[in-house]
Amino acid sequence: MIHQYRNNGYNIVMDVISGAVHVVDDLCYDVIESLNEPGKDYTKEELLEPSVLDGVLEKLGGMYPESEIRDAFSDVVELTEEGRLFVPDTYECMIDEVKKRKTVVKALCLHIAHDCNLACKYCFAEEGEYHGRRALMSFEVGKKALDFLIANSGNRRNLEVDFFGGEPLMNWQVVKDLVAYGREQEKLHDKHFRFTITTNGVLLNDEIQEFVNKEMDNVVLSLDGRREVNDRMRPFRNGAGSYDLIVPKFQKLAESRNQEKYYVRGTFTRNNLDFSEDILHFADLGFKQMSIEPVVGDESDPYAIRKEDLPVIMEEYDKLAKMMIEREKEGKGFNFFHFMIDLDGGPCVAKRLSGCGSGTEYLAVTPWGDLYPCHQFVGQEEFLMGNVDEGIVKPEIADEFRSCNVYSKDKCRDCFAKFYCSGGCMANAYNFHGTIHDAYDIGCEMQRKRVECAIMMKAALADA
Repeated sequence: MIHQYRNNGYNIVMDVISGAVHVVDDLCYDVIESLNEPGKDYTKEELLEPSVLDGVLEKLGGMYPESEIRDAFSDVVELTEEGRLFVPDTYECMIDEVKKRKTVVKALCLHIAHDCNLACKYCFAEEGEYHGRRALMSFEVGKKALDFLIANSGNRRNLEVDFFGGEPLMNWQVVKDLVAYGREQEKLHDKHFRFTITTNGVLLNDEIQEFVNKEMDNVVLSLDGRREVNDRMRPFRNGAGSYDLIVPKFQKLAESRNQEKYYVRGTFTRNNLDFSEDILHFADLGFKQMSIEPVVGDESDPYAIRKEDLPVIMEEYDKLAKMMIEREKEGKGFNFFHFMIDLDGGPCVAKRLSGCGSGTEYLAVTPWGDLYPCHQFVGQEEFLMGNVDEGIVKPEIADEFRSCNVYSKDKCRDCFAKFYCSGGCMANAYNFHGTIHDAYDIGCEMQRKRVECAIMMKAALADA
């Protein structure tokens, strides 16, 4: 399976199965395009059939000299022989093995607080309530959650726990107590906890910063961008903006972490389709690690992204990619999460096929100890898997999530980005289509564009 595109003056050819990426001249691009048919792969022997070259010469003979076409065709044959072009699918046969994997939990999202001190207009958690009631997780429930994680982690040594909300700093003492408990358990069970926290920063202070820098492997700082953008969507409950209070705290925290192991994480909506300006605003504030995610909402929501917005969004990603190249060359580079791509190694096969591991490797825990496949399913009773006292009492839910992969989704099978997004977010698929075995179409379009931009940036910076 081959994907070809042109971006920022580069002709890029991707072999989807092998992961090989080629930056080629116009002639080689056109030769490959003349061979590239949906669902068609080649062996060296098939390419060397006289009729194949004859077909290429017939298509391109009026555009290039025959001798140059023959030379380019020889290069294509060589790349195919080396397993870097027209590689047949070697992954689908592995799906049964992926489905047979046992539920070995490696990560928990602890909903330490179903409450929040902001009133973000797009919040899927309903200001922290998650379709239910406001509540703070007790130390006892959190302790049982960590015990559950250890007991269900098998031989896996490195475990991840994200303190999430609502706003987790509203239950700060329990956060500290659970970290201390986790550190005790590490020694007893030969485990290592990677703690992370996601915060809106309202309650951030020097004492919290010191603890976070000592104990948290990563910190997610919620901020949407420019003051007017942020304050429109992330106000306090009285309508006042949060930007002026939060930004100095986030700048101080980022510097105290040497501009590493954190993300400033925003959300863009229909109100700021020029979101590249928000990313550059983050950079101008001094941040080096950032992400801005597209809002996910029903079309009836005035801020929701719609299909007609996609052309503008695609142009915006192109604009951002070019700006980032310029800044990198000027020595002012920064990381944008969705443009970070590994062309040398990347995730293991299971991750490429089935994604984040929600419902099997990753679970969310409510303040009262209920277990859900991930934080976005919390409150949807059909996805209640069990609790920290009894464990998983509905293994069929885990089985359903385990069976979800890029080959169980018709929209993914022929998508060039399938091994980069691994089928996308299952919660979004369910919310828009009523099944996890589908894909959120608008999100797919944006994901494909981000992959193309990320690869183009690799080419451009390799040229620098």
